[in-house]
Amino acid sequence: PGACPAPCECSEPAKTVKCVSKNLTAVPPDLPPYVRTLFLTGNRLARLPAGAFPARRLPDLSALNLSGNHLRAVEAGALAALPALRQLDLSGNPLVSLSPQAFGEGGSSLEELALRGALRDHGVLLSLATMLQAGALRNLSRLELADNGLLLLPAGMFTALLALRQLDLSNSSLVGLRNVSFQGLGQLQSLNLSDSSLGVLRNGTQAQFRGLPALRRVGLGRNAWVCDCTVEDLVAWLKESDQAEGKETLTCTYPDKTLGKALLKINGSDLNCSVPVDLPSQLQTSYVFLGIVLALIGAIFLLVLYLNRKGIKKWMHNIRDACRDHMEGYHYRYEINADPRLTNLSSNSDV
Repeated sequence: PGACPAPCECSEPAKTVKCVSKNLTAVPPDLPPYVRTLFLTGNRLARLPAGAFPARRLPDLSALNLSGNHLRAVEAGALAALPALRQLDLSGNPLVSLSPQAFGEGGSSLEELALRGALRDHGVLLSLATMLQAGALRNLSRLELADNGLLLLPAGMFTALLALRQLDLSNSSLVGLRNVSFQGLGQLQSLNLSDSSLGVLRNGTQAQFRGLPALRRVGLGRNAWVCDCTVEDLVAWLKESDQAEGKETLTCTYPDKTLGKALLKINGSDLNCSVPVDLPSQLQTSYVFLGIVLALIGAIFLLVLYLNRKGIKKWMHNIRDACRDHMEGYHYRYEINADPRLTNLSSNSDV
């Protein structure tokens, strides 16, 4: 105990162990118990099994960096034996499996979690959401989910993170935040939504921002803002609030006539929103117009019938006479066929 593993570099005064780019395939079992900061990066740890860190052997380990290790699976109980763990970095690992019980049944006192570029698999994102919603990381104050190309986030993913202060969702593919709730995050101070695909920020999201008393920084830069009639509320919020960081640099991406124009300089004349677009009203008006047209066609048809009533009456009489003559012919032939005398007479005359 107290010795430094052969491939690693240790510093007892600094309470630090570095095992960087040593092609390790497993966590060294003989880590010194004094370690508080462990750098285990750039190796080839394909999986982190249960009990990967010796139970009760690392009582003071508070910062663990496992980035860039080719990790694909973090199994249940893999991080359960680290009671003092406060910072964990799993960035740059192509995770395909993340157990919601990775920190054990009782959860963890973890305060900072970095998962940059580690959530490319949607199943891993869902597992993380399950872990967070279950309260396994209720003490989390910093969460980094940047560089993951996220299209959407599971509903209610952050609702149990009441101690969260910093949330980084930058460099994603988020097109909207309609199902994302920030309610209850009373400690949230910083929210980074830059370098994404946001085109609009709904009123509900803006209302949530206003209801977060500690929120001071919202990063919205380098997004594809659509400057149509729906952007008016976003512009109004930007003008009245100091939460948006660098709001003077936010510009329109679409349509072409507003390309590159600052959001803060957008006005009603640029958007041509003097007449509100109300699709249900337009449909109702169309139905009324169609009804009027059909009524006019019906009236014209009845008028034509009335003006030609004599001709129509004569035509109907002719049809009636023709039908009557036709029926009389059928009746005459029936009588001949039904009378045996007439039938024999007809046969003899044929002979």
